[in-house]
Amino acid sequence: MISPKAFLIDALGTMVYLDPPAPHLRREIQERFGVEVSEDEAHAAMRAEIRHYRSNLQRGRDADSLSELRGECAAVLRDALPERAQALPLDELTDALVASLRFEPYDEVLGVLRALRERGHTIVVLSNWDFSLHEMLQRTGITDLVDGAVSSAVHGTAKPDPGIFEHALALAGAQASEAVHVGDSPEADVVGAQAAGIEPIFVAREREDAPAGVRVIDDLTGLLELTR
Repeated sequence: MISPKAFLIDALGTMVYLDPPAPHLRREIQERFGVEVSEDEAHAAMRAEIRHYRSNLQRGRDADSLSELRGECAAVLRDALPERAQALPLDELTDALVASLRFEPYDEVLGVLRALRERGHTIVVLSNWDFSLHEMLQRTGITDLVDGAVSSAVHGTAKPDPGIFEHALALAGAQASEAVHVGDSPEADVVGAQAAGIEPIFVAREREDAPAGVRVIDDLTGLLELTR
């Protein structure tokens, strides 16, 4: 059993998942523009967009830079769509892209966060995410169940850099020895937490091989079994 003062918790893959965006994109394009694309075509375009976004998400540090990045991503998306869709207006396609990206909390997450708060733990979301992190947390019902959130793009460094963990600790009002970090990435979450002197807890939702010597849980319900 452990009794940390603070939980630092990753977002994507740990608390929330991305609903498959290709079907939503197909529907958005059809409804907004009257253009039909197949699921395979939408899926290929989304893959290209996601690659570009992941390589550049740190640039989305505020509302203006995030808007610029989203426009770039929509342009990449449009270039990857079939020829009949390549004349779509970029501003409206950007709106369609954003509407297609729908994040949902895993089934157990809201209940676990509520229970941890009731036990007196401080919770800070720590995620490699752009400026929209707070918007996503609000939309998924997480905001009112945590004490703060740190976005890598806003902070200026990303996990596994120890600096972003130190910032999250300061936000939580905790020392490294008083916290645990919960996440699903062996590199960003486990190695990063260890470099900052924080005990990691690895979330193996897909039964991934966990790093040696690290506590492992199947989902966030495991936190209630580990802590008191």
